[in-house]
Amino acid sequence: MSATIAAVATGNCVSGIGIIRLSGDDAITVAGRVFTAMDKTPLEKLSGYTAKYGTVSGGGECFDNAVALVYRAPKSYTGENVVELCVHGGIYIVEKTLEAVFEAGAVPAQAGEFTKRAFLNGKIDLAQAEGVAALISAQGQEAARASYNLLQGALSNKISQILDSLIECSASMAAWVDYPDEEIPDLSEDTLRQTLETARSSLTALLDNYENGAVMTQGVDTVIAGRPNAGKSTLMNMLAGREKSIVTHIEGTTRDIVEETVRLGDMLLHLSDTAGLRSSKDVVEAIGIERAMRKIDEAELILAVFDSSAELCEDDFRLMESCRGKRAVAVINKTDLKSVIDTEQIERSFEKTVYLSAKNTQGLGELEHAVREMMGTDKYDSAQPMLANKRQKLCVLNARSCVEQALDGLNLGVTYDALNVMIDSAVDELLSLTGKKATEEVVNHIFSRFCVGK
Repeated sequence: MSATIAAVATGNCVSGIGIIRLSGDDAITVAGRVFTAMDKTPLEKLSGYTAKYGTVSGGGECFDNAVALVYRAPKSYTGENVVELCVHGGIYIVEKTLEAVFEAGAVPAQAGEFTKRAFLNGKIDLAQAEGVAALISAQGQEAARASYNLLQGALSNKISQILDSLIECSASMAAWVDYPDEEIPDLSEDTLRQTLETARSSLTALLDNYENGAVMTQGVDTVIAGRPNAGKSTLMNMLAGREKSIVTHIEGTTRDIVEETVRLGDMLLHLSDTAGLRSSKDVVEAIGIERAMRKIDEAELILAVFDSSAELCEDDFRLMESCRGKRAVAVINKTDLKSVIDTEQIERSFEKTVYLSAKNTQGLGELEHAVREMMGTDKYDSAQPMLANKRQKLCVLNARSCVEQALDGLNLGVTYDALNVMIDSAVDELLSLTGKKATEEVVNHIFSRFCVGK
């Protein structure tokens, strides 16, 4: 018998409605102790997917009007009896209702416990559960669309297809090895090779789509770099839409790293505005420059800023060299001023070059287009199955490695029983991804990162 848990399902802020969610075998009974319908119908008499208008009370007094929604097991989010009490969204009223529910017999829900119960009760698998978390944290259209597809089972269905083919091969090989005297049809080498190659190709496609998906859903660590007074801080403020960095005509104004997360189109950029790159005897500025160089080495994307109104100098050449072999977009700034910079040399040094005036907020569209092409998101299709996080990626990487070992063994003439060990290892990794063979520690870690009310 599961304990009845309760938590606030809406945010901790003033809103039109606040929702207290209960789930468990006695959820309807517990909710009925604090809710009274206007027509006096007990909640326990209601069928699933039914709502009643009434009042909530606690401590011997009624304190708000409310709507109670009843969902009966197993046709609920958690697979258990669920009640949602919708009250007015004042923080005090919501907390008072939650306290009344606890006094009536519910216990506080742990982080992610509602979704964890949905997983344990077979309503969703582990990949779909992670899709819930991804959908809640989505900050753009493409991220939301990809997360919704994950929740709807796009990845789970793809993994199931791969699993079915591998398990069928594994079963045939095991039967052939264990019962050599029985009339069991042989699994041809060509069929086995084709199955393994198809599985490898499908797993590789998931991995290839992961990097682009991560850019859209998790954002890109981006550094803005350049010599002093090139307009880095003005570019930061332009992208942030507010004065995040201090801007003056004095070189070296930015001495430490200023960070901000901004949206560029459908992409999230985790921006770092760094100290101007130059030789400096100022101890504080020198530390800032050293940190800037480390950021350039660590960043996934570099916006290398050049001043179009000034000729190239040693600091600019040093920046070009630092960007060599990295994902970097050259940003030729201050196009509102007379240009004297050698643009041809910059364009030869960078795969992508854009011209803009951060001061006048001109050229943002061109920058977005260049960044999309540089990060590969221009080819990103959110309708395709997507790996949501590094855990899923690691499972697929390990599964592909096992499949590749099986292919190598097949080419070397390894016996079927040895090949089957490799295939079974791949199957275990994919079952771990969907949660059918995940350890309790993995499951607990995943749900510990959810908010309490979900």
